[in-house]
Amino acid sequence: MEWGVPAHDDIHLFEMLILEGAQAGLSWFIILKKRENYRKAFDGFRPALVAQYDPRKVAELLHNPGIVRNRIKIESAIQNARLALKIQDEFGSLDSFLWSFVGGTPIQNAWKSLKEIPSHTRESDLMSRELKKRGFKFVGSTICYAFMQAVGMVNDHILSCFRHREVMKPRRS
Repeated sequence: MEWGVPAHDDIHLFEMLILEGAQAGLSWFIILKKRENYRKAFDGFRPALVAQYDPRKVAELLHNPGIVRNRIKIESAIQNARLALKIQDEFGSLDSFLWSFVGGTPIQNAWKSLKEIPSHTRESDLMSRELKKRGFKFVGSTICYAFMQAVGMVNDHILSCFRHREVMKPRRS
């Protein structure tokens, strides 16, 4: 189980950001079922490789039934890869940049029920605004918050969940 566990690997962070964007308007279950296909289709989500995709590769991806064949989402993944490389150059890593929105440490929430969990926060609003300013696509505040939950930037396991205590202490991955 990886959801909610603090992640610091740039490739994994890029993968999760792209998958969260791909999920927009769809069921997360659909994306989970297609995840391995996405990894193959997008060269393991290595930004340096994805950033080099050309119109021929886009056409290939649009014919791949193993992924969501949406031109805008595919082209945004390529653009986001190019921008992720710029962030790595500027900040040393995607990890440093993204985790800066939570001060480098997971936010520990104490929700009693799923109804309490917000769809976005001040931190996800800031992340979204900064990513959009840099040219990223499919990074609205709700997508950013779902990303933050997935990679353990926020502990949104409810208190009664056995995973809440497990992820309270941040681990470097």
